[in-house]
Order: sequence, then structure tokens, then C-alpha cells
Amino acid sequence: MNDEYLRDKRILLVDDESELLELVESVLRAEGFHNIAVAQSVREALALAERFDPELAILDVMLPDGDGFTLLERLRAGAAWGRVGYPVIFLTARGEDEDKFKGFGLGADDYVVKPFLPRELIFRVTAILRRSYKEESPLVRLRHSEIDFARAEVRKDGEHIPLTAKEYELLSALYRNAGRIVTIDALCEAAWGDNPFGYENSLMAHIRRIREKIEQNPSQPVSLVTVKGLGYRLIVESGRP
Repeated sequence: MNDEYLRDKRILLVDDESELLELVESVLRAEGFHNIAVAQSVREALALAERFDPELAILDVMLPDGDGFTLLERLRAGAAWGRVGYPVIFLTARGEDEDKFKGFGLGADDYVVKPFLPRELIFRVTAILRRSYKEESPLVRLRHSEIDFARAEVRKDGEHIPLTAKEYELLSALYRNAGRIVTIDALCEAAWGDNPFGYENSLMAHIRRIREKIEQNPSQPVSLVTVKGLGYRLIVESGRP
């Protein structure tokens, strides 16, 4: 099975030990995981998660302003702005059975005890992501067109319309969150990287060109809709695979 699509998943890494945090992040990046956000406290993790919308969380149990169990409960409670059921791994020096039972009881997917082998962590991360996220179909059906991600093109009225690199990146981000609001900041970051500020006008221009390709009437969009003051939502007719 090709796991390349897993490398785009957003991973939230929370640990108060700076050296371990850097080690785990470097191990993940070496394996091709590039959407990684790091935090060193409960408070920092909660604020970051709201913006980052993680697809996997790796949490330490012992944190300076609480513990990973409380953090997991608060992440779940606040999931209205994010994902309700994204997988969670506890990474901790505490290996007592009672802690493990508590973590699994709260919905954790795995429990890795320090010290650990980097390869073991990668295996566990990959296995959990593979189990949690099926590979996405490259062909997406909209109301009046189809997006073929494998060919980077739109099919509409018998035409094959190529997508630019930025259009592809924006549509990919929208499709990963199909049916949900994707904020302007998140779209700018997806297309222009870690420093997305100042690209709002460019984003609007790209959205307009995308609508010209996917919509029957770009001035009255039904597939790529604006959520005023927040961002955009991609409406997939056939649902996500």
C-alpha cells in the first residue's frame, strides 16, 4: 500500500522536554511528515490545536500546567472547530498499567513508553494513520464538474482543463476538509507556506479562477462557496471515499 498520502497529515506534538520534542519532530520530518506543530504545555496545545486542526496528536502525560489526559479531554470537548475523532498517541515515561488504562479509556489509540526507538514510533504513527485515514480518491465529483487530482485537471462539459500548481494546492486543502469551512489563513498557508500573510488578494484571484473552471456559473458558485468573514467550503456531491 502506498502511504505517501499519509505524509500530508497534520500532527500535533506536545511535550515539555525540549530535547525530546526536537528529536521526535526531526524523526517525523526525516520520514517525510512535514505538517507538524509543537507545543510544550496544555495551554499552548489548546490554542495551537484550534488553528492547526490536527489529524493526529502525540501527547506527553506529564505537562507543566496539567497532564495529557486532561488535555485529551479538552481537545475532544473543543472538537467543534476541528476533528472529533482524530487519533491520539500518548508518549510518556510513565508506563504503569493504570495510566495506560486511563489513556485508552479516554480514547487514545496507542501508548509509547520512553525511552523508545525512533523506528518504533514511526511504525506506530504510520499504522495508526493508515487505519484511521483511507487513501483519498483522486477523482472528486462536484455539481457541474470533476476534479482529477491524479492528472491535476478539471473535467467539465467534455473538456479537460488543467490546474495550476497553486490551484491544485488550494483544491487539495479544500478537499481534505470537504464540507467544512477552511479559513483564509489556512488556505494561504497551504499555498504559500509558513509565512502566508499578505496573500489574501492573491487567494481571492485564485479562487475566482478555480470557480471559472469548476462552476457552471462562477458568479453563483454551488461547489466552492464563500463563508463570509471566515473562508471557503468545498461541496463534494458524491461524498468523500
